[in-house]
Amino acid sequence: MIKAAEAGRRSVAGPIDPCIRTALGAVLVGFVGLLGLTVVVLTARHGAVLPVDRSAHAWSLHHRPSALVTAARVVTATGTGVFPYAAAVAAGLIAGRNLRHRLGYAAGALAFLLLGQALRYGLMEAISRPRPPVGDWATHASGFAFPSGHATSALMAGLLVAAIGHRAYGSRAGRFAAVLICCWAAAVGLSRVLLGVHWVTDVVAGWLFAAFWLGLGAALIRTALPAHRR
Repeated sequence: MIKAAEAGRRSVAGPIDPCIRTALGAVLVGFVGLLGLTVVVLTARHGAVLPVDRSAHAWSLHHRPSALVTAARVVTATGTGVFPYAAAVAAGLIAGRNLRHRLGYAAGALAFLLLGQALRYGLMEAISRPRPPVGDWATHASGFAFPSGHATSALMAGLLVAAIGHRAYGSRAGRFAAVLICCWAAAVGLSRVLLGVHWVTDVVAGWLFAAFWLGLGAALIRTALPAHRR
């Protein structure tokens, strides 16, 4: 009787959606990682540069030929301006199956990106971490360093990958596109270190923030959906 009652409870509750479990894992990793890195940065903010940042910055200064710098500037330009918002809109248009859904998804993706950027900007202003010395810059930059705004291009990548997965789940073309998009997002973040305008921990923090924000959004949306639409 006890076993039957337990089985009944399990059938009512149902198994945890694997997508929700994965999303919550991203939230946990992103939050804990970003929190820990923030504490380290705040502890060392008074003129001290973390050893990993010093080493990565020194390496970039000695390994950036003109051709690589030019390529890095092109890549880094895709992580700012209208590109992030155009990518969010494109993600919504890809995910939708008709005009009404596409417009709704595009508006939702754009709002999600704007809210995430606002949260990141507030965190950046609160921490107020200086950038590397201006004399080491190979491109223009403004504002504080942590977390990197360009590294949060991973938010764009996440939206695009989710949209592609929604429309082409499991397909070889979909997986190939997802890998290319993730490589592009990583390249944008790394270009900031190569160009000398960010410490490497700024970029890692941007990626962790993106993991947290994307995971939170995915978990909330997935939870809100009826089981038959997941």
